[in-house]
Order: sequence, then structure tokens, then C-alpha cells
Amino acid sequence: MGQEIDTSHFTPADFETFGIRLRQETELLEGWFRDGVFASTPKVGGFELEAYLVAADLSPAPIVESFLERLADPLVVPELATFNAEINGTPQRLRGDALSRLAVELEATWKHCVQAAAGLDARLAMIGILPTVRPEHLDMAHMSPLNRYRALNEQILQLRRRRPFTLNIRGKDHLFLEPQNVMTESATTSFQIHLQVSPEEAGRLYNWSKVLAAPMVAVSANSPFLFGCDLWEESRIPLFEQAFSVGGPFFRERATFGLRYVEDSVLECFHANLDRFPVLLPQVMDEPPERLAHLRLHNGTIWRWNRPLIGFDAAGTPHLRIEHRVMPAGPSIADAIANAALYFGTVQSFAGEGTHPRRHLPFSVARGNFYQAAREGLDAEVEWLDRRPSTLRQVLTDDLLPRASRGLTALGIDASEIDRWLGIIADRLRTGQTGSAWQRAWIARHGRDLTALTAAYLEHQESGLPVHQWPL
Repeated sequence: MGQEIDTSHFTPADFETFGIRLRQETELLEGWFRDGVFASTPKVGGFELEAYLVAADLSPAPIVESFLERLADPLVVPELATFNAEINGTPQRLRGDALSRLAVELEATWKHCVQAAAGLDARLAMIGILPTVRPEHLDMAHMSPLNRYRALNEQILQLRRRRPFTLNIRGKDHLFLEPQNVMTESATTSFQIHLQVSPEEAGRLYNWSKVLAAPMVAVSANSPFLFGCDLWEESRIPLFEQAFSVGGPFFRERATFGLRYVEDSVLECFHANLDRFPVLLPQVMDEPPERLAHLRLHNGTIWRWNRPLIGFDAAGTPHLRIEHRVMPAGPSIADAIANAALYFGTVQSFAGEGTHPRRHLPFSVARGNFYQAAREGLDAEVEWLDRRPSTLRQVLTDDLLPRASRGLTALGIDASEIDRWLGIIADRLRTGQTGSAWQRAWIARHGRDLTALTAAYLEHQESGLPVHQWPL
């Protein structure tokens, strides 16, 4: 969905032409998988980090156009709301000190962003849901002026037959609202990890990414509060799904964990895109079929928590990426890169074993684990690969941390790097202090003052310390 379009208004002829081109490009993609056209380079990692712009009163600051103009950095782009921005990292070959290189670049870009925001009397926050965001911030007046967002809102409303959305989340409190547009999604900000893979491994890595979604969301949880309500450990998960709900059958929902593992190839996801999901943005483009422009735009309007992506290198050779979307932004840069290290290492370890996850865990159990993790975080009791109940804190400590170390070693990551970044995860597990745990503990000690919570959160975030070291 990072791709801009020319208009937000479409005709029946646009939908027909787009559908023809989407089918042609899907058939072309089939041939690429069959004929081995994709690049088979060593694994490459990257990320997208979404952030809030925050005003002096600690409410969302709708100043992204002025912010981006002052910043003038191609790595930072607009998002759905005028109080959000997206920071991109330069992809790195996963070897040696790649994790630290990702961190150094992100620190430099973040510092540049902080300086630009300060010039507008604003600050930046990396957090799953800003505690001070309110329903009145999430209206069309605060939607980015880009055509793709206006069109997306209009097309989803048409699929819903103009019925309001339903936001219904039960946690410690119960939140029920009926928003009139997709802007509630802009309350969520995430840290999305990209992993470029070979086509031979893509199916295995994609399937294991689904299994890993539960522990990854638990260890990174950072979104307990929404509109003054204490909800899930990672309330961003139900909020995102409900914000983009088309209101039809489950298998047509656009933001979802999915229906099953892939059997042989991630090509199955693109077949599902064609067969199950109505086109939302029928922007017909003057691009050769080999650029897959229509297929990629359509894929960008289907928000699987794990999503296969197709890109091109400088020579025009296509490559495959897996986008792991389950984690919230923050609490710190160190935490974000540690989360990436955990994902890169564990998924490499599992995929290297060459087994299909269904041998260990039915898909329905993996999906149930994911939502249980979002509700309860590290304390969630799940059924793991030995089919015995365990808390996710136990799973991560006893199984996944050692796996991550082996996987990073297999990738060629330096031993000092492994110790540094996985050490942050180990300390977070030892203390039990995720971003969500810290926010709830702060409220328990100081009372439910969400503005004061936001001030304390930003103060600690600006220290650069990982969240397990944050005092109350």
C-alpha cells in the first residue's frame, strides 16, 4: 500500500481492465515460479517502522506534510493519518554485523526525524497505540491527502454497503464503537520485518513465520490501552483487523491470520488474492506485465499478518520477501532490532530443519496461539510443538532463544552480535517487562492518567534504553 495512485474515483471499466491484467500477471507469476526466474541470493533483512508525531500537549500532531518537507529524507514517507510517518531501513545481507548496521542506520534516521519534529514543536513516539489518541483524532480531516487512502476508504465502505464499522474488543475493559471510516487503523503503528528469501525456501519460511507469530507478538507487546480502555496486551491486533473489516465471510476478510499453511509455495497466496479478494484499487497502469504492477498493488490491499511480497533489484530481477507484520513499534530502537534478531534466527532455524509445521502443530492451533498471545502476552498458555501446554515465556526461554542463536549462527551473524541482541530478549524474558507490561505497571503505580503515562514513556524512550531497564 505504499504505492500512490492517480485517482480515488473508478469506473466499472477500470475494474474490468484491472481484473484482466491481474489475471495475466498472476499467470506470468506462475511461470516465474515454474521456470526459476526469481533471484536466489543469500538472505537479506530489512524493516519498516511506523511512528506517531506527538504535539506539546502529548496528543497526536497532524503535521506530517510539514514534517516530511522539513525532513526531506527518502527513507521517511507518509502513512494513513497526518500524525503518522513510516521510516524505512536499507536492506542488509544477513551476515557479520548486519543487525548493528540496521540499528546504526535507524538511530541516524530517527535522530534526524526527532530534530525535524522538534522544529515544529513536536516529538516522535514509537509505540503500538499512543495512549492519548482519541476517537476524534481518527476522522477524515486527519487522513493523509494521498489518493490511495481516500480510494481505499471508499471501496471498503462500498463492500460494507456503507454500514459503519464495528470496534468491539473485550479485555480488562470492554470497548465498543461504530466508526464511520477506516481511520481507526491509523491508531496502530507497527514494526514490520522483511526477509528476502529464495523461492525454494519461501514456503517453509512463510509457514514457520505463522507459527512464530504468537511468541513474537507476546515478546514485543506494546499496545494495552486504547481510548482510555485497558484491553489486550497487544490491542493493535484486533484493532487493525476490525478497522479493515469488509463485513463479509471470514475467508474474505482483508486483515487476517489466514486460513491454512501453504502446501508447496507462496504462489498459493497470490492465487487466493485473485480468487477470493475483490479488487479495491483498480488503478490501471501503463507498465509492462513483467513489472507485476497490478498484482503488487492488489497484494498491498490484503493485510495478512504474514505476507509474501515481490520486489525487483536494480537489474530488474524479481525477488521474494516475507513481511512479518505482527509486532508493534517500539519501545526503543534496541528493542526493535532485538525483535528482528529473534525473528531472523528462529525462522532460519525452523526452515533449516526442512519439516512442515503441520507435523508439529495444526494450523488452527497456531492461529489460536496467535490470538491468545495478543490477549495475554508472555503469560498466555499455548499448545506448542510438543503438543503440551506451556506459557509463551517458557517457550521463548527454553526453545526459541536457543533456536534463534543457532539460526543466526547458520546465517553467519557474528557471535558478539548474537550475544548482544538476543541478550536483550533474554533480559526482557527474565524480567517479564515488555512495553505493555511496563505501561500497565506504570498505571498501577501512578493511576490511569494516560497523558502522564505518555510523558513518562517518551522520556524513557528518548533515553535509548531497552524496555526491560525502564523504571516506574
